[in-house]
Amino acid sequence: MLPKPFTVGRLIRNMLADNPGTKSILYVRLPCWKIYPGGVIYVADYIHKQRPNIAQHLLDLALVAPGQRKRVLRNKLQELQPDLVAFSWRNMQSFGPHPEDDALDVVMKFDHSPHLWDRLKSVKDAVRIIGDYVLSRLRNFGYMKMVRRLLPEARIVVGGTAVSIFGKHVVTKCPNDTVVVIGEGEDAMLSIVDGLTNPKGEYFYKDKSGTVTHRIRSEDFDLRQLTAVDFPYVESIFPSFREYLGDDIGVHTKRGCPFQCHFCLYNKIEGAQQRYRDPAEIGKEIEVLNQRYGVKHIWFTDAQFCSTRRSMEHVEHVLDEMLARQTRVSWSGYLRLNYLTPSIAQKMLATGMCSVDLSFTGSQEVIDHLTLGYSLEQQMEAFRMLKAQGHDKQKVKLYIPLNAPGETMETLRRTIDKIKEIYGLFGRDQVLPFIFFIGIQPGTPVEKLLIERGYLPPNYNPLTLNPFTIKKLLYNPKPLGKLIGRAYLEAVESLDPSSEYIGRLTLDIIERNLPTFAPELVASPALNS
Repeated sequence: MLPKPFTVGRLIRNMLADNPGTKSILYVRLPCWKIYPGGVIYVADYIHKQRPNIAQHLLDLALVAPGQRKRVLRNKLQELQPDLVAFSWRNMQSFGPHPEDDALDVVMKFDHSPHLWDRLKSVKDAVRIIGDYVLSRLRNFGYMKMVRRLLPEARIVVGGTAVSIFGKHVVTKCPNDTVVVIGEGEDAMLSIVDGLTNPKGEYFYKDKSGTVTHRIRSEDFDLRQLTAVDFPYVESIFPSFREYLGDDIGVHTKRGCPFQCHFCLYNKIEGAQQRYRDPAEIGKEIEVLNQRYGVKHIWFTDAQFCSTRRSMEHVEHVLDEMLARQTRVSWSGYLRLNYLTPSIAQKMLATGMCSVDLSFTGSQEVIDHLTLGYSLEQQMEAFRMLKAQGHDKQKVKLYIPLNAPGETMETLRRTIDKIKEIYGLFGRDQVLPFIFFIGIQPGTPVEKLLIERGYLPPNYNPLTLNPFTIKKLLYNPKPLGKLIGRAYLEAVESLDPSSEYIGRLTLDIIERNLPTFAPELVASPALNS
């Protein structure tokens, strides 16, 4: 059922019906690989500070054995009898490679392996991955149906990365009286807790009759309200909290992205205007994690830890706070380095930056085709600046969108040349080229263009189970797809992990094979050609 146009009066009447107010919340982190549940922790901490009388509990199904999850959830629902159950859903697309499966390897083998057995095995692996994907979705919706069955009056909320992208598809499968939150959840969750007398945020609501309505965000959440997380409180509602302390702990410093990258949804999910947390609160948060809980590794979870000139100023204030508090952590996060200064580079090193993580292509043409919004030469100058300031032990992780729209043999050669230049700066062993292909996301400019060009059908389902469509959503088309795919597979077969990294070896093989690649097959169509 498609959402009906939003009417404030009707939505408020629907959501206030039989809703005397929220007294208790159970957060359920739906199964995924083990990764710190930072998003739901920020929401729970914020709700506690705004409504301290509400009882909260966080159940992380990622830490529960698969065969025990249904029983554990049922027991927790019966024990706590919450009147609001909030699910956090991280992963939904089957093509997104992650530690539990590798769709990329399967697609590469099916499309490009010269060995019949590998291609046949890839079909079997694809069936397994899609089967796991289907069962995972069914189980997740089954957990929601369990809530509705055991607690017929409880309201259900669903949020997280997956539903921020696919919310309109998710809401139709949810039980009645479910709110599906899109994007940041603190203000939306608070308004739901309060009965939505003052609606905030973006969400879909499926009311008790099954009618779906949609509210579009009309306000920005003030990130200055996100004070340092009260970790002792979090530990009291999340008994499994300490199981994550040896891993990277996510810390948020800002939201919003002013860039218009053709394949990215951050500027739609978080908004185009960057908003910042108070650096003192960020410093306090890191200090408590480090000194009270012994956390050694921080991952800044922003779309990009630093990007614009103003965000660089904010980063410097955050680093100053870390220096003043003498935190002893290593940290990393996605970066843009175009506004890097020697002073900030020194402070990055002094505060424990352990790697340089950034998107990279060695061709200004591809940068412009993808509207990435930066200068390649500025980026290379920033690498030289980092080296000059003493960054010689940190890994340099380059996330390379190979065969993106606009890629040609010449741009591929230039990318390899630039990476070799980076090898020369930092040492080959310190540079980790991570090869990925653009994933086509719904609502992005690249999706629109590829539909216009007939690459995707206009009515395709982004959550399709059709393996041939799923394969297309990992964008690696002819003619360069074959060159890259076979180089990757050769690297996998010949790799000695103790002495080489697969991204470096793949680029070496591509460089070796480029001179014999058919010269008339030159380009993947440009986005704006």
